[in-house]
Amino acid sequence: MVEFKQSEILKSLPKQFFASLVAKVARISEEGNDVINLGQGNPDQPTPSHIVKSLQAAAEEPRNHKYSPFKGLPELKEAAASYYKREYGVELDPKTEVAILFGGKAGLVELPQCLLNPGDTVLVPDPGYPDYWSGVGLAQANMEMLPLTEENNYLPDYSKLSQQTLDMSKMMFLNYPNNPTGAVATQEFFTKTVEIATEHNICVVHDFAYGAIGFEGEKPISFLSAKGSKEVGIEIYTLSKTYNMAGWRIGFAVGNRSVIEAIELLQDHLYVSLFPAVQEAAVTALMDSQSCVEELVDMYESRRNVFIHGLQSIGWDVTSPAGSFFAWLKVPKGYTSAEFSDLLLEKAHVAVAPGHGFGQYGEGYVRAGLLSSEERLREAVNRISKLELFKS
Repeated sequence: MVEFKQSEILKSLPKQFFASLVAKVARISEEGNDVINLGQGNPDQPTPSHIVKSLQAAAEEPRNHKYSPFKGLPELKEAAASYYKREYGVELDPKTEVAILFGGKAGLVELPQCLLNPGDTVLVPDPGYPDYWSGVGLAQANMEMLPLTEENNYLPDYSKLSQQTLDMSKMMFLNYPNNPTGAVATQEFFTKTVEIATEHNICVVHDFAYGAIGFEGEKPISFLSAKGSKEVGIEIYTLSKTYNMAGWRIGFAVGNRSVIEAIELLQDHLYVSLFPAVQEAAVTALMDSQSCVEELVDMYESRRNVFIHGLQSIGWDVTSPAGSFFAWLKVPKGYTSAEFSDLLLEKAHVAVAPGHGFGQYGEGYVRAGLLSSEERLREAVNRISKLELFKS
């Protein structure tokens, strides 16, 4: 068999961070151990039944067995615009300011290829979602990191960026509620972001994957709610987290018309749109009762409280996330992120994601997903407590 070499672009891509974590968890599990896996971000609840039934009915329709419009069903674009008006007070033209995506990740990885040339500079949060790096790599662009520190509430401090860096930058990724830290953005921060982007002609890409998940009655803020935001950027929304539709691979981009046009042009060359039945089910999700979303957020908040209070009770100095379904936990002194996550997996059979996998500024932390039942989260706390790592 002839072995064909991979392209230089493929060889230059960052290694998939979670692949090694999955392999470690599999090894421990195959040895007969019960692993509580808090290391990944895969929602553990089923898609609400009314959305599933909508898919089932739409799949029976012969019209949905054909190619659908390349740019997606107009009724889904209209539903996305209605959703943003209802939830965030944001006006959108469904024809020119909404693009249907094959999941949020696809849009995030496609965007650098749509707008950047080799050698262009992208501002990327550190710590941040590793797939931002993949899109930048495929575009052969360069990354400048935006440090997210606890001291600044995990928001970038633009005053620490040089004028040269800002002038060189063509794109900026942001993500609030934040993965991995669980931090949320303020209206003042988004207003400042619009000012910076306008002054330096930077396209802002706000990853709003966890837009529905805020705690203590605080609803996360859309970037597009900031005045002038559509002039300088877009927001990526996925149905994966809000409606437990991770496997359905459906989302949308909203905002700046020129960026939406670029996304749709690239996707015209890559795809022939999504299965229309999935799009019709997405309309149901966005437009029907949102009680399932309210129940989901309540569940995550209850899990958060059980887990964080439990860790605090054993002496671990941790803080509660304000949004998302992740907890960002400081590693005890004397351990690196990798060493501590390996210790928890090997000795307590609790899997967490080491923070350095999200960037340089993730070192010293681990990320835990609130994606197991309260009973399993209590059991995870109990197992960790037996390691006696936090005795005063």
